[in-house]
Amino acid sequence: MKSIVLVLLSLLAPQAAAAYDVRQISLGASEQDIRRALPSAHCKALEWTSKAADRRCDDSRVSFGGVEVRVTFYLRKGTVEAFDVRFDTRELERFVSFLKGRYGPPQSESRDSIKRDGRKAREIYRALWENPKERAVLTAQLEKRVGSMLVSRGNFDEEIYKVR
Repeated sequence: MKSIVLVLLSLLAPQAAAAYDVRQISLGASEQDIRRALPSAHCKALEWTSKAADRRCDDSRVSFGGVEVRVTFYLRKGTVEAFDVRFDTRELERFVSFLKGRYGPPQSESRDSIKRDGRKAREIYRALWENPKERAVLTAQLEKRVGSMLVSRGNFDEEIYKVR
């Protein structure tokens, strides 16, 4: 009975079951998959030691949802553990609209205004998509030129820059 309910739920909400990806490269893909999909990607060893990843592949001109983005894939033992998609914040509405169409509505979404010490308030947009094994966190400081979406699993975001 439980399996029937799960099948019905997956049919009713196909976006929620979709894997987060860029150009059909998702978590778990290999470096060879990246090179096949993005021939201009530059792959190299990380410049620092991390438990989260040992290599990275960068590409600076990828069209994703009609928005030109820069993407970095982080690999550990030959497998993509996370990727970071950077985009022009002027394209935020278009990019978020594409993501909502592809992955469904985010579990959380907010626009916050942060003001400190008499400085001009900073406007920040955040959105979170999450499934049991993966998460996509989009953050854009609207006054800055570049926003970012980090897709990862586990505690990648805590481990990647941890000093050892």
